[in-house]
Amino acid sequence: MKIKELFKEKTVYSFEVFPPKKTSSVDVIYNTLEELKDLRPDFISVTFSAGGSGNGQFACDIASKIKEYGITPMIHLPCINYSKEEINATLDEIKKRGIDNILALRGDRNPDIEPKNEFAHASDLVEYIKSQGDFDIAGACYPECHPEADTMVDDMMNLRKKVDSGVDHLISQLFFDNESFYEFREKAQIAGINVPIEAGIMPVVNKKQIERMVTTCGASLPKKFVRIMTRYENDPEALRDAGIAYAVNQIVDLAANDVDGIHLYTMNNAYVARKITEAVSGILKK
Repeated sequence: MKIKELFKEKTVYSFEVFPPKKTSSVDVIYNTLEELKDLRPDFISVTFSAGGSGNGQFACDIASKIKEYGITPMIHLPCINYSKEEINATLDEIKKRGIDNILALRGDRNPDIEPKNEFAHASDLVEYIKSQGDFDIAGACYPECHPEADTMVDDMMNLRKKVDSGVDHLISQLFFDNESFYEFREKAQIAGINVPIEAGIMPVVNKKQIERMVTTCGASLPKKFVRIMTRYENDPEALRDAGIAYAVNQIVDLAANDVDGIHLYTMNNAYVARKITEAVSGILKK
């Protein structure tokens, strides 16, 4: 099923999972999926290493398992460190497995890997995927501006180019202040970006992990959020519960402001995903 069709019917609710880095941990992700399947998200996306670590086949295996559960899978596909030949091989594998949905990404730069630059930007990849088959293509967006963009105007122009290349809907990077998302959404509309935008929500379960993530993606930390992390950083269970409550409050507010969808970055934590899903299931539009 093509995900873009879902936005016509409801507030889309989805998860993201990632393959473990070590092959010895492969059972972990399948156990996580087993615990997530009865929550019935509209789709589950599977990350794919931008650094050429060779987890593409594994990501496709995970997506196939998601499909077996009767849930729509989405494969992430980064391009900066992959050749056209490698992208073609991955697209062939995706087609073979009957997967219709791709999140097209440039991918993070890795200082230890020389970019191949056959696809320098996500828009280049989007255009190419469109020429290779009838895929539903999602793109990424940054409510608080891409860290490498000079200005928000430049970032919005690049996003418009990506959408014009064939993106069907967008998934936002994580954020902790909903006002940032609302301001971004308004700017996107002014820029003529009219595709659905899912809000990316990441629950706080580990202070260092969140600090590392925001350094990478440029998200700001509101004072209220910082107080929560500082207050509970040495009490993992309390921080987890506070993080769940904060994410739930974000989602409730987003739903009240007619968000197109919620994309939950589960970090492979089925317990947290379950608690949040149970708390918000009644407020999302059906």
